[in-house]
Amino acid sequence: MILKTISITIISIFISLNVFADNNPDIDSLKNESENTEIINNLDSLLNLWYISSSLSSEYYNNSDLKEDTVYLNSLPTFSDSILIERLNNLSTLIKLPFNDKVRDYINAYTIKHRKRVEVMLGLTNYYFPIFDEILDKYNLPLELKYLAIIESALNPEATSRAGAAGLWQFMFATGKMYKLNINTFVDERRDPIKSTEAAALFLSDLYKIYDDWLLAIAAYNCGPGNVNKAIKRSKGKNNYWEIYHYLPKETRGYVPAYIAATYVMNYYSEHNIVPKKIEFPIAVDTIMITEDLHFGQVAEVLNMPMEMIRDLNPQYRKDIIPAKSGTYPLMMPSEYTTKFLDLSDSIFSYKDSIFFLNKSSVIPSKKGNIAFIPDSPSDNMKAVYYTVRSGDNVTSIANKYRVSVNNLKYWNNIHRNLIKVGQKLVVYIPKNSKDQTLAEVSSNNETKDAKTEIAKNNSDNNDDFVYYKVKSGDNLWDIAKKFPGVSNTDIMDLNNIKNSKSLKPGQVLKIKKK
Repeated sequence: MILKTISITIISIFISLNVFADNNPDIDSLKNESENTEIINNLDSLLNLWYISSSLSSEYYNNSDLKEDTVYLNSLPTFSDSILIERLNNLSTLIKLPFNDKVRDYINAYTIKHRKRVEVMLGLTNYYFPIFDEILDKYNLPLELKYLAIIESALNPEATSRAGAAGLWQFMFATGKMYKLNINTFVDERRDPIKSTEAAALFLSDLYKIYDDWLLAIAAYNCGPGNVNKAIKRSKGKNNYWEIYHYLPKETRGYVPAYIAATYVMNYYSEHNIVPKKIEFPIAVDTIMITEDLHFGQVAEVLNMPMEMIRDLNPQYRKDIIPAKSGTYPLMMPSEYTTKFLDLSDSIFSYKDSIFFLNKSSVIPSKKGNIAFIPDSPSDNMKAVYYTVRSGDNVTSIANKYRVSVNNLKYWNNIHRNLIKVGQKLVVYIPKNSKDQTLAEVSSNNETKDAKTEIAKNNSDNNDDFVYYKVKSGDNLWDIAKKFPGVSNTDIMDLNNIKNSKSLKPGQVLKIKKK
């Protein structure tokens, strides 16, 4: 095989060091329980997550391991190989999905022996698959790659392998670092659903550039490009996964068939009488940017919310601590708790801080004492403009944008501890002759006017190239993009500096370039 010539310097270095190797456990066959303990452990640990355990009955746990008795097995639907092959061929996938005995074994394992665990994974797809789809689409990758997370982690962001791979996409430490994931004592972004999916998309894209074949790229994702290259060399240059199959590590020989089977099951589970479990995972969540150290215990006790709820929504924090002293970090919360958090933020940050942070340094008061802050009251020469907080914004950057002091901005908007959230509208007082008004701002004198009309008026010189859309309740980026031919959801995100598609708020105005 002649590999596609491409310059990927960083990957080449890591291939030579073979840091990708052994990032997944032996899962050669789900028929042999001793050879698939890792994937079963991931499935079992998934059941221990708070949102899942609180959604399932005790009866489910008492019967989670199915008895393979004759009566039960005979009650399940069975299908011939020809039907399974036909169904795989009918899937609209860019990645080829061949069928053989190995694939059939995995399909049987998912649909018979471990079907109850599959029901739980299906219940979580409503939460995780939209995240995967959006990011894979952003990088123009086949959307069916999302099924890799099924065999990598069973959709468990807290999954950890014996070799040290972690998160939904099972990144090893070195690979995660290479793809810019933050990993330290307190934070492990391999467990962050959004950031780890971004990294997985980049990794898979790089692997495809090397092999120009998705099954080889998937194999390399499992065992590392170094092992795939060795298998190609030992097979005398063959460039087909099945032709190098016997030269690959044992776990990778089972990995691709498991992926094909997972793709089948995620699409045809109903034909096997598998019913997704309803998991009460909060689809409506808000992200609050934290700028100083915070312990989950402080949030849980002051807001009277389960600690496990906070952990499940923020699996990237290893010690229940957000170490925001060294930077700004996100805290994901159910929407119904967000306002309460903002209202009680002073109490939350100070609550039992000497207990939750035993090594927290004492603050020595200045000999001069504190100087009281005297806010600037708006004068007749000032006008009010309104700014909608975007992903990545912070109080300092917004204050600098309008050349006002941080303290004034906080005073005008009753902001405590620099806490703002995406979609929040802030009032800013600026000189009446200022021309700093931007797309996201509406003058207080025109506040009752439709935002779309006002913004179009303020930017009439660009109306030939752009249109403006006001977000309605229930809108999402996919639906909005469909209203404008030739425009994709990623086009809208890039133009409006949107990092998280879930940050859309009713009333928000989006700038859309005409195609």
